[in-house]
Amino acid sequence: MPKRFTLPEAQSLIPSVDSLLRNALEAKSCHDEAESILEAFTQRILLMGGVLIDRNQVKKARSLRERAAKDVQKIVDRVQEYGCVVKDLDAGLIDFPTLFRGREVYLCWKLGEPSIDWWHGTDEGFAGRKAIDQEFRDHHRGDFTQ
Repeated sequence: MPKRFTLPEAQSLIPSVDSLLRNALEAKSCHDEAESILEAFTQRILLMGGVLIDRNQVKKARSLRERAAKDVQKIVDRVQEYGCVVKDLDAGLIDFPTLFRGREVYLCWKLGEPSIDWWHGTDEGFAGRKAIDQEFRDHHRGDFTQ
């Protein structure tokens, strides 16, 4: 059973999650850059038969890509160890499971937002976000509702 958060519990994790997501996006950028380098090498090989390919550069790019992919995965795993769900790394979308009137829903936060101000049903996604109002505050609960 997934962890369910109260709004204050989820809110308290935002500084840590924010920092981890920024690190993950930096590692992903390194991965994407290495991937572009490798694609350029592949194109050169296809066009010229690989005659002028610097094998050391290819090896470095592969190593960088693999290391960056591992870093991204480690960071995403750390974020998910808190009990939240990484919905879209590129967009910085994170969901925190909670209950609202007995129904499983998500507190929804996006990288760059100062606080968690939105929620949505499990089948609605980002487009279905609703503002957290007093009714939601009064009728949502986590595993250890205060």
